[in-house]
Amino acid sequence: MSVQPEHQRGHTDRRRFLLIAGLPLLTAGAGLTYLLWPGPTRPSGPEVRTDTEPLNRRLLLFLGELTDAHWMGYDIDESGGGDRSIPGPDSRVRLVGVAHLSAGGAAAITGRPEHAFAPATPSELPDPLKQYVPAAAWQHSPGFDAYANETGAEGNPSGRYLFDTAGDLVQFDIMYLYT
Repeated sequence: MSVQPEHQRGHTDRRRFLLIAGLPLLTAGAGLTYLLWPGPTRPSGPEVRTDTEPLNRRLLLFLGELTDAHWMGYDIDESGGGDRSIPGPDSRVRLVGVAHLSAGGAAAITGRPEHAFAPATPSELPDPLKQYVPAAAWQHSPGFDAYANETGAEGNPSGRYLFDTAGDLVQFDIMYLYT
């Protein structure tokens, strides 16, 4: 049995106290730091997307397969541009962007006389998309819009489609109303 001098016993007791009291305080401090540490910042609004699968799923029947797309899809009534994937009741989801059609696809659509295409000016796009939409000789047909909006059954779509035959491009601005 070793006997410690009185002045060393105080050091041992103090170390034991710091270990017993300090470890939970250190753990709590680390947890609090983790909770309060700023995470990666998310953009405040919707982002430009380039995947074509969601577009082809909705638009393939009347446009054909789309490639090289730049588009945005978002609930216009939702603040903060959340990323929810399933629309809620009474949602208004805007799908807007530009994509390439197959070779000759724009001419095939605009050449149909029943739609009576005419030169048109595109509608205003969200700022992040403007850089992807070229200045082009856009053509529009209210008759084609009506045909396309009837063909898309999901979400009661209403929208506008413009075509550029020289670049085989389609510009779309569609509103889906989920009730």
